[in-house]
Amino acid sequence: MTPGMAGVPRAAVDRARRLLGEAEHVVVLTGAGVSAESGVPTFRGPGGLWKEHRAEDLATPNAFARDPRLVWEWYGWRRRVVRQCVPNAAHVALAAAASDRDGFRIVTQNVDGLHAAAASSPEAQALELHGSLFRTRCTRCGERRDDRADVDASSVERLPRCRSCGALARPDVVWFGESLDPDVLGEAVELASDAGVCLVVGTSALVHPAAGLADLTRRAGGDVIEINVADTPLTGSATLALRGPAAAIVPEILAPAALE
Repeated sequence: MTPGMAGVPRAAVDRARRLLGEAEHVVVLTGAGVSAESGVPTFRGPGGLWKEHRAEDLATPNAFARDPRLVWEWYGWRRRVVRQCVPNAAHVALAAAASDRDGFRIVTQNVDGLHAAAASSPEAQALELHGSLFRTRCTRCGERRDDRADVDASSVERLPRCRSCGALARPDVVWFGESLDPDVLGEAVELASDAGVCLVVGTSALVHPAAGLADLTRRAGGDVIEINVADTPLTGSATLALRGPAAAIVPEILAPAALE
């Protein structure tokens, strides 16, 4: 078979383009793999220790209640690291498609804010299932606000505070043991259920409920296209599975010919 520009068989690239072009509604679900080529490090699993702490031990409500200064110190470090990263070709191509085409929406499990950085229009903004490193939420009144500032975690008194009520703020991310925002999840479920194609990019297909979104599209009669460097639990039920890096494959299948 003739390889495409990304090393994927040309027939598979053409089929992906055709499916995307024919679908009235497309939902894209992205995970950590879409940001790998932007240099966003993995904060979980092997090599994910920070000062001898595991992410699973810091990203919890109990950890924040016990030692908010330590948790904010970790999130401040993550902000500094991720702030140096920029959107890659996959983020840019997805943002362009969402801006140019009605019915094309991005849903992400990532909290790195790179979809937002790539967006040039409100239509290109991703629905952030797990929140964002660059937003805070008040622990008392719940007010959210964008916040890309450095975090002073030298003392509890210097930690981010709510501008409205003065209470301690927390990172606006979904921690282990917490449920997703029902409004955000509900919108994602609706998008997946109505989609003719669910394009799944760089996800492990292990984290629920996000992992179940592609199945909603499939059960409604739609197609699932998976882009990943390795097989996942989703691969066997996908209409089409393309192997390789997101930054190479996504721009190719979303080239203008795919949207005619």
